[in-house]
Amino acid sequence: MTLLMQVTDTASKLIDTAHQAAAQQVAKIPDEELRFGDLLIKGGWVMIPIGILAVLGLVIFFERYFTIRKASKDESHVMQQVRSSVMSGNLQSAIAICRNSNSPLGRMLEKGLLRIGRPIKDIEGAIENVGKLEVSKLEKNIGIIGIVAGIAPMFGFLGTIAGVIKIFYDISKTDNISMGVISGGLYVKMVTSAAGLFVGIIAYVCYHILNMMVDKVILKLETDAIEFIDLLEEPSK
Repeated sequence: MTLLMQVTDTASKLIDTAHQAAAQQVAKIPDEELRFGDLLIKGGWVMIPIGILAVLGLVIFFERYFTIRKASKDESHVMQQVRSSVMSGNLQSAIAICRNSNSPLGRMLEKGLLRIGRPIKDIEGAIENVGKLEVSKLEKNIGIIGIVAGIAPMFGFLGTIAGVIKIFYDISKTDNISMGVISGGLYVKMVTSAAGLFVGIIAYVCYHILNMMVDKVILKLETDAIEFIDLLEEPSK
């Protein structure tokens, strides 16, 4: 009986000692916070082109956004003034109004007014050509944002793959295949994929926002051009 009690006491002491050792090991684990800035730095050289693409996409987006927004402002007063001048036979006043507006619609109407006296088809062709030029100006550099949306995720995957290759290369040299070595390097390299996808998604959204804005401007210009041609045909009806 005495022997059994001694064995029990010894087992209890061993268990207590094991618990204390485990608690000490947990206490030694550093309570580190996962900081966003540190992760970006640990992402490696691939983060540099991803950052450049992000800045490039944002600069082009805001520049195009305000340009297209300016072109899409309400020009109904210009159309009314031109209609009034044309109906009164004062073409020079109508042309001056178009020039002073300094807008895509104004330049289109001015070209049409300068062609008055020629066949309607010629006037329509002149207005259409100016409209195409104005639309091409609005669409300038929007395609670059589409390119950013396509290649930013590729750069991210490239960084992750390069990191994984380096991890397994180091394992082959050190013969250390512990989970700490693998996961410690892999979670850092996955940052490049996350960053690339984030930049790509933002660029994709910005690209389609600008395209929708341009489509609205095109529809408005076409509507005003049709109204202008109808105005020119009114006296002959």
